[in-house]
Amino acid sequence: MRKTLTKHGDNFALEIEKPILDLLGASSETLFEITTDGKVLILSPIQNDDLSKEISEAEEEINKKYKKAFKKLAK
Repeated sequence: MRKTLTKHGDNFALEIEKPILDLLGASSETLFEITTDGKVLILSPIQNDDLSKEISEAEEEINKKYKKAFKKLAK
């Protein structure tokens, strides 16, 4: 399949048909990781496990950074 980019404001968009999204288990709400080797663009849907891990890591970082403030708020 060959596609062209569509102008979208100052950016460009690539339309992905629903059958392809279904094949990937993705929807319009799915986050995608975008990587490249300089020649090839790779779109990988982020599964819930990956997202949960990112959220947990962010939560840990916030708890470390604001530990004292959270303790004061708890009192």
